[in-house]
Amino acid sequence: MSHFAPLRAIARWFDSSIPATDPDNPEEGQRIDWFRTIPFFGLHVMCLGVIWVGWSWTAVAVAAALYFIRMFAITGFYHRYFSHRTFKTNRFWQFIFAAMGSSAVQRGPLWWAAHHRHHHRHSDKEDDAHSPHTHGLLWSHMLWFTAADNYHTRLNEVKDLAKYPELRWLDRFDVAMPVLLATTLFLLGAGLNALWPQLGTSGMQMLIWGFFISTVVLFHGTCTINSLSHMMGRTRYKTGDHSRNSFILSLVTLGEGWHNNHHYYPATVRQGFFWWEIDITYYLLKVMSWIGIVWDLRPVPEHVRSNPKAFVRAS
Repeated sequence: MSHFAPLRAIARWFDSSIPATDPDNPEEGQRIDWFRTIPFFGLHVMCLGVIWVGWSWTAVAVAAALYFIRMFAITGFYHRYFSHRTFKTNRFWQFIFAAMGSSAVQRGPLWWAAHHRHHHRHSDKEDDAHSPHTHGLLWSHMLWFTAADNYHTRLNEVKDLAKYPELRWLDRFDVAMPVLLATTLFLLGAGLNALWPQLGTSGMQMLIWGFFISTVVLFHGTCTINSLSHMMGRTRYKTGDHSRNSFILSLVTLGEGWHNNHHYYPATVRQGFFWWEIDITYYLLKVMSWIGIVWDLRPVPEHVRSNPKAFVRAS
């Protein structure tokens, strides 16, 4: 092992382009990279700071708002736009929502889209990095995210996105937006404390609630689609995997819980195929299309949605 290995390990916290595995020991790639995951697990530990900072309605409201906004950036753009190209937007909004998604601490837009495209081709098979049926529930929910092999961006999967240098930058320095958000929240809390102390917040309280708690809840909410959406719910369509539809998970993830629908026909912007299947992400994208931020939203063709040969009897 190189004498510079410890320095390279630290540098990987800030620059995701540095290879994660030792070329002389390829088996490392299948294991948890414990050193590199220190910030990830530290994110969870910092939530305990609520014991000292307490809470205020202001801090809780900011945390809830940032959960909603960043969940939409993940579901609407990281997933439905970058991963599946189910609608169009311009380069400005593409970058804005990529930056918002990056602040969710779920890595860069190219990494996210590349891994998701790979998942669709190998869903619930051995090469699927987060299938609960091949790797177990805990691994599929979060531990896959910490394995050395899963840190690198599969650029061959996202050639259509890799041509944008600003997206490459966000992907390489995926710590930049989280640090910017955390700093902004601390300054916001400190400012509110100085100007309106009756709100009962502070810099540290806003940081703990607005960044750490909101981000951890957001991460695990998103990851329920990798794990629970392949284990609980109902199966409407034959997809060749274990994807399922769940009303509860659709509420948690703004519409991503209609996972069996999505695996059956991922080319549509709408994952709730029927009017009673609540899909908040789709509703927001529809509103955004009315004001010209996005356009060419791909619908669900009726012959696809109602094809009797695609239905299964019961889950």
